[in-house]
Formats: sequence, C-alpha cells, structure tokens
Amino acid sequence: MLANDPTAAPPAGGLPLMQAADLQDHLLVVSNDLDRLQRLLADAGDSLLAHFHGASSEMKRVQDILTEHPHLSHDELSQALTHLAGAITAMQFQDMASQLIAHTTRRLRGCADRIASDALGADEDGAAVVEDMPLRPNPVTQDEMDAGSVELF
Repeated sequence: MLANDPTAAPPAGGLPLMQAADLQDHLLVVSNDLDRLQRLLADAGDSLLAHFHGASSEMKRVQDILTEHPHLSHDELSQALTHLAGAITAMQFQDMASQLIAHTTRRLRGCADRIASDALGADEDGAAVVEDMPLRPNPVTQDEMDAGSVELF
C-alpha cells in the first residue's frame, strides 16, 4: 500500500503520493487565486456598468441641450460617444477575461483531480470521479483589446 512509503512510486509508474499531493495543492492554490481574480473582474464589470449609466445620462443631457440650441457644437456629444465606445471595449474585455479564467480554473481543477485519482487509485467506494477536461483549449480567441478589434458575442 502507498501509505507505507509516501515517496515510492505507485505500481503503475505514476507520481509518488507526496509529490502528487504537493502538485495537487499547488494547482488548487492557483485555482483559488483565479477565483479571486474572477471576483475582482466582476467588481470591475459592475463599476463599468455604473459608468455606462452615467455616460448615458450625460449623453441625454447633451442631446437635450443640442435640441434646445441647435447652433451649438456637437463636439460634446462626439466626446461622450468616444468615451462610451471605450467603456464598451472594456466591458467586453472583462467578459472575455472572465470566460478565460473560468475555463482555466476548470482545467486546473481537472488536473488536480486527475493527479489525485492517479496517485490514490480506487478505494473501497471505487474510482474517484474526475470531470472531463474541456474539449476546446481556449474559449477566447482575442489576444488584444483595440477599439474595433473586439469580436462581439
């Protein structure tokens, strides 16, 4: 049994139990860090949404002023629209980053489960259930965030 020598490789030639447990711990720590990053991105997304509402209110105010005074410049409205386009790009970045983090977290947890399953083998309840890895290597194809280069989803 592996419990007698935690450094001995399992019969199938896999990782020794202690190395597998250490690797699994590292993968789960990274997974937890990604969960924290996901929460930070969600907070940033909430802040962006609040700014969208603010920009929308400002654009409405500028539209009302231009309606009342048609001789005024439309520069204010153009500037507001530019800011709104930047906010939309940032919001799309937040969504893509969240998708990538969720995908990476699933892969890391799957690796950790697989390592534990391979190192420990079956117990009296049978083999551990290990979730299949995502088939796609990456759910996000964008690798830059320039205005106009964002793929809408």
